[in-house]
Amino acid sequence: MSTYHYIACDLGAESGRVMLGTLTDGKLSLEEIHRFPNNAILVNGSRRWDVLRLFDELKTGLAKVAARGLKVESLATDSWGVDYVWLRGQEPFLTAPYQYRDEARNAGAYERAFAVVPREEVFAESGIQFMTINTLYQLHWDAANRPWVLKNAERFLNIGDYFNYLFSGVAKAEQSLASTTQLYNPKRKKWSRPLLRKLGLPKKLFPEIVPAGTVLGPLLAEFGLPGAQVVAACSHDTGAAVAAVPAEGKGWAYLSSGTWSLLGVETKKPVITEKSQQFNFTNEVGYGPSIRLLKNIIGLWIVQECRRAWAKEGKEYSYDDLKVMAAESPALKALIQPNDARFLTAGNMPQKIADYCRATNQPEPATPGAFVRCTLESLALLYRQVLDQLESLTEQKLTTLHIVGGGSQNELLDQFSANATGRVVVTGPVEATAAGNVLIQALALGHVVTLRELRSIVRRSFTVDVYRPQDELTWQSAYERFQKLPV
Repeated sequence: MSTYHYIACDLGAESGRVMLGTLTDGKLSLEEIHRFPNNAILVNGSRRWDVLRLFDELKTGLAKVAARGLKVESLATDSWGVDYVWLRGQEPFLTAPYQYRDEARNAGAYERAFAVVPREEVFAESGIQFMTINTLYQLHWDAANRPWVLKNAERFLNIGDYFNYLFSGVAKAEQSLASTTQLYNPKRKKWSRPLLRKLGLPKKLFPEIVPAGTVLGPLLAEFGLPGAQVVAACSHDTGAAVAAVPAEGKGWAYLSSGTWSLLGVETKKPVITEKSQQFNFTNEVGYGPSIRLLKNIIGLWIVQECRRAWAKEGKEYSYDDLKVMAAESPALKALIQPNDARFLTAGNMPQKIADYCRATNQPEPATPGAFVRCTLESLALLYRQVLDQLESLTEQKLTTLHIVGGGSQNELLDQFSANATGRVVVTGPVEATAAGNVLIQALALGHVVTLRELRSIVRRSFTVDVYRPQDELTWQSAYERFQKLPV
C-alpha cells in the first residue's frame, strides 16, 4: 500500500486554512489542520492585507503537522487572484499590500488606463475580463501615485506565489495566478511587454513564469518538515478548484462558488474575439495548461456583507440561519443584477439592495430571509445568462453544471441554480480547491500521472449531490424579468 502526505495552504478572501492531504492507493482524504479568519485592515483610510499575520497562521498549521511526525512530500499555496506584494532585499515586503476592494484605487481605474492603452488592445493582449480590481489597474495606480514603490522594488509577486517564496526562498510566478493580472499574454505565455511598457511598469520587476506543477525547491529547514518540497501547484485557488472538478466527457461547465462565483468551461486555446470581449469573459490559465474561459461573478460576498451589516446592529445570524429564513421567504418577489457596481464594494449591503429594488420599482425586501432569497435567486438567474453566453462563444451544448467549493453547501442556491438554468446541477466536492492543490502536487512528484487520473481520484474520494430543474415556467418568467434589469 502506497501512502503520501501533502500540505495545502489555502488562502481565501474571508478565511485561510492549512489542509493535510493523504493519498492512499488512489484515494484522497483531506483533513483541516488549522483554520483562521482573513480580512482587510483599514490603515489611514486604505484597505490592506495583513500578510505577516497570515504567514504566522500558516506556520502554526505547519507546526501542527510537524508534531505528528509524518513524512510530508510537499507543500503548495493557493490564493485569490489580482492582489500582490512588492519585495526588496530580505525585507518581508516593501509596502503593506492593498486589498483589491480599496475604493480609492478602483475609482476611475478604466479612464486612467485606457487613456494610455486602448481597451481593445488590453483585451487583445490579455483576453481577461474587465474588472477595476484587476492587477493591471492597481499597478497603474502605483505607477502614477507611488512611483517610489516601482523605483525601490526589486520584485513583484501575486499573493499565492509570495507565500511559496516565503516557504522556499524561490520567487517565481505560477502561470494560473499570473494570468489573473491582465498583464499576461495567454497566446505567447509570457508577460505582455506592450502592456508593461505603455503602463510604465518595468519588465525587470516581473519574475519568471512557470507552469502549474513546477517544483520550486525544498521547504526551508526552519519549518520542521525535512524532505518536503515546495510546489507551485495552481497558485490561483480557482485554477486548483477547476482541476478537481469530478467531470467526465463533454457538455459540462463549472462553478467555483464562494465569495466570488467563477463560472466557465475548459478550452484548449484562448477565446479572444469581439464577442468574448463584448460578453466580458476571461481567459485564465488552468492546469495542463488548459484555458479557463469564465466570467467572474460577484458571489456570496453579497450575503457575507449583509451578515456583517446585521451583526453591527446586534443581530447575529449563522449562514445556516439565513439559509432557513431564505427558504421560508416568498419566492421571486424582487431581483437584483448582482453585477451592478454598487454590490462590488464593502458597505451596508441590505441598504444597497433596498436602494436598487426601489430604483427599479420592485418591492424592497423586509426581512433578512427576504434579502438573502433575493440575492440567491438573482445569482442563479445570472448563472443562466452566463451559461447561455458560454454556449454562444463555444458553440457547444452545456447540459451539466458542476458546482464546487464552499458555496456548494448552500442547497437552496444549488436548487435555484438548477431551476434557473434548466440544467442538471452536480455539487461537490466542497474542498475542491484543497483537493486540486494536493493532487497537482502529486502530479508534480509523479505520484499521479494525468489530469484524467486526478479527476478519477476525486470521483472515488468524494460524494456528490444532484439537483434537477423544477418549476421551469416560473423561472423562465423570472429570467425574462431579470434580463430587463439595469447593471
